[in-house]
Amino acid sequence: MWLGAAAVAIVPLFASAAPAQSETVGPVFKDGMAQVVPEFKDGKNWIQHDLWVETEFDSDGDGKLDRMHVDVTRPGQTDSEGLRVAVIYETSPYYCGIAPGENFFWDTDHEVGAKPPKRDDAPDIRFTKRRVPMSRSLISTWVPRGFAVVHSASPGTGMSQGCVTIGGENEELAPKAVIDWLNGRARGFTTPDGDELVEAYWSTGKVGMTGTSYNGTLPLAAATTGVEGLEAIIPDAPNTSYYHYYRANGLVRHPGGYMGEDIDVLYDFVNSGDPKFRKSCNKTVRDELMNENQDRVTGDYNDFWHSRNYRERLGNVRAAVLISHGFNDWNVMPDHSVDVYLKLKELGKPAMAYLHQGGHGGPPAPELMNKWFSHYLYGVDNGVEDLPRAWIVREGAGHTDATAYADYPNPASQPVSLHLRKGGNSQGALKAFSSSERQGVEKLVDDVKESGTKLAKAGKSKHRLMYVSEELTAPLHISGAPRLKVRIAANKKAANLSVWLVALPWESGGHINDNIITRGWADPQNAESLRESKPLKRGKFVDLEFNLQPDDQIIPAGQRLGLMIFSSDRDFTLLPKAGTQLSIDLDATSLQLPVVGGLTAFNAATGMESS
Repeated sequence: MWLGAAAVAIVPLFASAAPAQSETVGPVFKDGMAQVVPEFKDGKNWIQHDLWVETEFDSDGDGKLDRMHVDVTRPGQTDSEGLRVAVIYETSPYYCGIAPGENFFWDTDHEVGAKPPKRDDAPDIRFTKRRVPMSRSLISTWVPRGFAVVHSASPGTGMSQGCVTIGGENEELAPKAVIDWLNGRARGFTTPDGDELVEAYWSTGKVGMTGTSYNGTLPLAAATTGVEGLEAIIPDAPNTSYYHYYRANGLVRHPGGYMGEDIDVLYDFVNSGDPKFRKSCNKTVRDELMNENQDRVTGDYNDFWHSRNYRERLGNVRAAVLISHGFNDWNVMPDHSVDVYLKLKELGKPAMAYLHQGGHGGPPAPELMNKWFSHYLYGVDNGVEDLPRAWIVREGAGHTDATAYADYPNPASQPVSLHLRKGGNSQGALKAFSSSERQGVEKLVDDVKESGTKLAKAGKSKHRLMYVSEELTAPLHISGAPRLKVRIAANKKAANLSVWLVALPWESGGHINDNIITRGWADPQNAESLRESKPLKRGKFVDLEFNLQPDDQIIPAGQRLGLMIFSSDRDFTLLPKAGTQLSIDLDATSLQLPVVGGLTAFNAATGMESS
């Protein structure tokens, strides 16, 4: 249930030439939400124009500060009646075209730790001078409700100047400049290189940002600058660390559905800016900066990746953050949002999480978004800041039908240690207590031709190890990030390590996400340090600890939990030749499973003894 308030009209701020207050119309709020106002609804009365906002950087090196292409759609009353309105702002590198195909992605068919073959050049993106509007997103939702909608093209895309950098500092400072312009602190011009000024006299200076995927990443990027006037953001499925998007615990790992993508590939994918600057940007950004630092050989973390990790700069955030993500998003993994939410909460920042069972993308319920922006941009006293901090869309529910929880992970969630019993090439046991009898070492042989789905379905396979719980006699609620502790050895200097937590039996004909609870990947070479790989010594064990992706899922009675350990995951990892052997020391391997109700609930659901 949404908390509400009585209908109220907000008294607008006026320019000096505005008519008397009684003659004006302004935003109207009912039940704490901005309502469609008839006077704002007719698109024929909207004012649309574009401009170029001057930034504080020169990323293309032409000796002049880069200017960002911006479009504006606002109610006509902002001119006819001097009305000033709050702004909903979306920025993107996608508005002006993308490179077609995938022929320029990296070849993933090579050994782990080997230098990859050179990738092909991407086809040029046709330069498009897209003017007003460069995007229609958000306009029909927010302008009739008394907001202005602003879009901008990211640096080096479309008619925005500068270089594409994919997470570089200019991607933070570009939206900051637009927000500064909306607050009278930066200059806007009618042309990319002229001197005629454009002022945002119609803006209250209160700005909210939103968007999905890359368009959801950039609101957080802007917020990490601490820019004044950015009052609220609603990032949906944002990429909050480029390292964690393209790597996993030291392992070269690709986003689901985009095998062979890396940060330089994404650069080519969105490089739609003025062709006269592309050659120099390609040289300085892609060929020198990215190709020299992204490191597809070791997958190690370094300063290049650190500079593109927004999670490390959340202390600067002033904006109230309502973040949303799908637990089955295998493109931008759910930890991108969960990690940010948890850190913002630790820092005492206003934050809320909206989490669902779907895949990539899916913003919060419209009512919640409306209340968020109404409160933080117009000061409406609707109680949104006092609502529960976590909203989870339960299994089978509609996307807008979320259940409120005090927090995420569920405050009643406690880790349960699950231990492995021998027999993993068929089905070993997964128990909530350790055995006095040594379980020893079990082995698997990598073969990337065997998909993860096939291995999970198999009753027996030498290509994976599977450890299965007792059948659940009652639903089991998992909430949080499972954590794996594993002792592992290999017969090669480098190897993939992949882990799935699944629900069995595998439903034939069902969607893969009906069976995969969560996943994780790691590089055993990074057992001691994420920044420095150490080649494995044949047969020598190393100890790893890492989180699987966070989840909140209720596993129904009649199913079993299955922990599957294998090597190459052909939808996500490099694809080496078959034959790499992994050895797992079962006595030094365990899974910490976050269960609502802890060990008591787990035992009740599985019928296990606690000792």
